[in-house]
Amino acid sequence: MNSSDIRPGARRSITGLSNPTVKALRALRDSRLRKRERRFLAEGLRLLTDARESGVLPQTLVMAEGRDTHPLLATLEQAVQAAGGEVLEVNEAVLAKITGKDNPQAVAGVFDEFDTSLARIDRTAAPIWLVAQALRDPGNLGTMLRTGDAVGAGGLILIDDCADPFSVEAVRASMGAIFTQTVVRARWDEFLPWLRGGSGQLVAASLRDAVPYRGAPYQAPCFLMVGNESRGLPEDYELACDLRVTMPMRGRADSLNAAVAGAVLAYEVLATLDGRGG
Repeated sequence: MNSSDIRPGARRSITGLSNPTVKALRALRDSRLRKRERRFLAEGLRLLTDARESGVLPQTLVMAEGRDTHPLLATLEQAVQAAGGEVLEVNEAVLAKITGKDNPQAVAGVFDEFDTSLARIDRTAAPIWLVAQALRDPGNLGTMLRTGDAVGAGGLILIDDCADPFSVEAVRASMGAIFTQTVVRARWDEFLPWLRGGSGQLVAASLRDAVPYRGAPYQAPCFLMVGNESRGLPEDYELACDLRVTMPMRGRADSLNAAVAGAVLAYEVLATLDGRGG
């Protein structure tokens, strides 16, 4: 996709499936092309409204022709145009081609990817930060973003080779939290020196010299780390943690889903820090 394919500050209607703009937008579903262009697609009025309320507007707003009127959509449209963005009205067939859905939602937006460097983090901005190592499922990644938003975390730090946070699946699973949470991507050998360069407690779920997760001595800012869905955390990563905690498994399962484990631990950390005014 070439940046000249999408021109800001315009409003137009598109009906042809072979239109260059339609092809350019459709290409955002391809991981390789999306990463090259550093843009991503988000669908649905609620998600785009969350983005607007978080101070983020799409460069291009795509709306279905003949859609029901809605005050939130009118507000979104006005905001995009006021910012110099482009508004496209398309028929159902074009919208389906762009989104890859037979029954697409009535609105979608194209956003620039955010800066995802460690330099973006102010570790004192929140008492909790979520960290995921080699998380491969975009649904789990989106769920962790949603959890972070729910507990007031500062963001999600993706360590090593994680799923793409800007994929359609991860953005959808985040339920808008992609716009409220800081997202960072780093290698372990970048993250650990950065963390040790300031305040921050690194905590992981583990069976190695671990203490019960309930009542553990959590400290803010707490960086709560979960590992790969099938392999967990590497041993040296666990050993580098300041605190290792364990959760009881009372049934046949020997572990929780990575995103679920992150959510359980995040709420325990939140309760602990809130309980002592941290």
